[in-house]
Amino acid sequence: MLARVQKRRDNPPTHAFDVFFATLYGTHPYGLPTLGTPESLARIDQAAIVAWYRRFYRPERMVLAVSGQVPAAEVTAEARRLFGGLPRGGTGDDAPLAAPKPAGGRTVVEQASQQTQILVGSLAPRVADRDYAAVKLLGTVLGGGQAGRLFVELRDKQALAYTVAAFFDPLREPGSFLVYMNTAPGNAARAEEALRREIERIRAERVSAPELLRAKAYLLGTFEMDRRTNARQAWYLAFFETLGVGHDFPARYRAAVEAVTAEDLLRVARSYLHPLTTVVLGPPPAR
Repeated sequence: MLARVQKRRDNPPTHAFDVFFATLYGTHPYGLPTLGTPESLARIDQAAIVAWYRRFYRPERMVLAVSGQVPAAEVTAEARRLFGGLPRGGTGDDAPLAAPKPAGGRTVVEQASQQTQILVGSLAPRVADRDYAAVKLLGTVLGGGQAGRLFVELRDKQALAYTVAAFFDPLREPGSFLVYMNTAPGNAARAEEALRREIERIRAERVSAPELLRAKAYLLGTFEMDRRTNARQAWYLAFFETLGVGHDFPARYRAAVEAVTAEDLLRVARSYLHPLTTVVLGPPPAR
């Protein structure tokens, strides 16, 4: 594990993402590295692992999702055989967490690398929030494939980025909206400024009707494509059930996306893309 932690730190993109989430979320659990730190790993022993397992791996915390041509009665019987003897240990509810309160700002990390990583983002809604669908569309307008604004403006037209994308990763707690690009160190200042201009543009101007329609088609199309297999169907069923929005969420999500207007996009852009947290990771300047 220590080797994996160090490997992640030595990799510029993953290190930049870890710094971004730590800066955005602060002491909130979403800001912690999933692999841990050398200090936290040093405190783990067998007793700690067993205690954690007994606390969290309980029937009331589990969700079983099955997709495919298999009789429900057989699935139920097998689930009872495998898990029926596990003791219940409580309600399964976690204590509420204090909401993260990012102040925004810009963090520069010097690390030997061939490229500069630029990450700009902010807190975003939870899956259960009413703005979830609108912010998903906002991310699609900016980073939805090769027709997204960031790809067209920053990569195709200005040749400022090797990679550019927008990510919205909502969970049970507030998610993160993140725009990411990597670029040549010599272009870093221009690239960051161009990226900020695109963010300001979407906060200032309504998206056109054709662009909104394209974004909806792309977002819903990729969602359906990702749910073609039984494995992915089961994953989505379990994921949405675990987050508390129910296994029938995909149908409600599609309707919510279809209902989003250009005014909705402008509202959520102004609401969520502020304050902005920025992380720039790249080689130290030549001296």
